[in-house]
Amino acid sequence: MTVHFIGAGPGAADLLTLRGRDLIAASPVCLYAGSLVPEAILSHCPKGARIVNTAPLSLDEIIAEIAAAHAEGKDVARLHSGDLSVWSAMGEQLRRLRALNIPYDVTPGVPAFAAGAAALGAELTLPGIAQSVVLTRTSGRATAMPPGETLENFARTGAVLAIHLSVHVLGKVVSELSPHYGDGCPVAVIWRASWPDQRIVRATLGTLRTAVGDEMERTALIFVGHSIGAEEFDESRLYAGDYDRRYRPVGTDPRFPET
Repeated sequence: MTVHFIGAGPGAADLLTLRGRDLIAASPVCLYAGSLVPEAILSHCPKGARIVNTAPLSLDEIIAEIAAAHAEGKDVARLHSGDLSVWSAMGEQLRRLRALNIPYDVTPGVPAFAAGAAALGAELTLPGIAQSVVLTRTSGRATAMPPGETLENFARTGAVLAIHLSVHVLGKVVSELSPHYGDGCPVAVIWRASWPDQRIVRATLGTLRTAVGDEMERTALIFVGHSIGAEEFDESRLYAGDYDRRYRPVGTDPRFPET
């Protein structure tokens, strides 16, 4: 018996890995975060599977469901939205399972920031503009931010920021970032990336609050950075004709000669 923690992706039912799909299909028990995981993904569950929406459950109740399946020798597909490595509450569940000697594994999923960037048709890391992406959020009721992890501190790096769970404090985001990026810095807000009702607003830090208006639903992602929508940037050396690389030796004395 194994508990399979599976990243169910950002919303579109077909943004699910083949491994994740196959594990769901092979598990007679499925626990899913019903507030964010699309029900269409549950169509992969085997006939007669026990399917439990964990949205109204406490951690103790979730672990009790898993322990009951373990006692019966039944694999569990544990579905969380996006990818499990960030803001999934997987860590506390794994700690409980280790204490109970219940085996588990983890299958990654498509994260929300990747779906958001795809919706924009954007590469976030452009040569000469940005080579780092910071995944962050602002403090919330469920989890406070550590003292050093502030928007202002991250903004000082000039990296692209992918700010989650923060559209409801948009004024705070703008006021803390504008001194570092400037009012003209491009911004994109994406609601429910990859879902059928996905919405996108493009603006600058200076115009963002007006552009967004009253659309303050929490399931939004805010991208801030000079690479968003940029057209003036250097081409990478990766595909340059004179760039000597292992799979394309160039010149009379290539670094990686053909053998």
